[in-house]
Amino acid sequence: MSDNNREWIELWPDGAPWAQGNKDEDIPAIRSYLVQGEGRGAVIVCPGGGYGMRADHEGEPIAKWLNGIGIHAFVLRYRVAPYRYPCALTDAQRAVRYVRHHASEWGINAGKIGVLGFSAGGHLTASVGTHYDSGKPEAVDPIDRQSCRPDAILPCYPVITLKPPFFHQGSALNLLGDNPDPELIELLSCEGQVTPDTPPTFLWHTSDDGAVPVENSLLFAAALSKNKVPFDLHVYEHGRHGLGLAEDEPHVASWTSICGSWLKSQQF
Repeated sequence: MSDNNREWIELWPDGAPWAQGNKDEDIPAIRSYLVQGEGRGAVIVCPGGGYGMRADHEGEPIAKWLNGIGIHAFVLRYRVAPYRYPCALTDAQRAVRYVRHHASEWGINAGKIGVLGFSAGGHLTASVGTHYDSGKPEAVDPIDRQSCRPDAILPCYPVITLKPPFFHQGSALNLLGDNPDPELIELLSCEGQVTPDTPPTFLWHTSDDGAVPVENSLLFAAALSKNKVPFDLHVYEHGRHGLGLAEDEPHVASWTSICGSWLKSQQF
């Protein structure tokens, strides 16, 4: 199958909650990148883009890298502006439930479903790792009976906080709009939502990131440490924001091999 012909799988075939139309941007979906072999883990990839778009280089190339290390991957088409909270988070939660529900037919280990995201997609990743439920047993839709808790989260140069001075203003504006409720800012500042049940986490950032300050990852790591959640934190001295696989930065590019080793340690 050519990549251009890869099918998008609609997460809600009968229409997503709060959908404002029926174009692609109104339809949350996943694109599958499956590998051979039974019982392997899967990672759902959330490209960045400030909750205003989704960056191509943080989608399919990441899925193919994951395939290269023997892990199933799915790229998530989540809703962005003009859609606001809770649309993107609901889309990501649904993606976890959807993959878990279909795990057996795809040869996926339903107990090893991770979420990896970049920048604002990293905020979405941290959000789904701190806002989840165990499913609704009485739900008519069998997908809604599944837990949406990931088994691992991998926020990459993520937006974590929505509070000054370290927040990314564009992401906050696209997600929450003008003059958001302070309680909502608190709820979606992920460093304040970590609990001992937060999934094991892999974080990386560059120390001179000019768009999303490294303090975002540091705040999240400190919260993970306080709650005794297992985590890896990797901070590189130099590198622009939005590097993706970082193939043009040989030192930073090591994140993929380190991350692959970490995923293996998590039995993905």
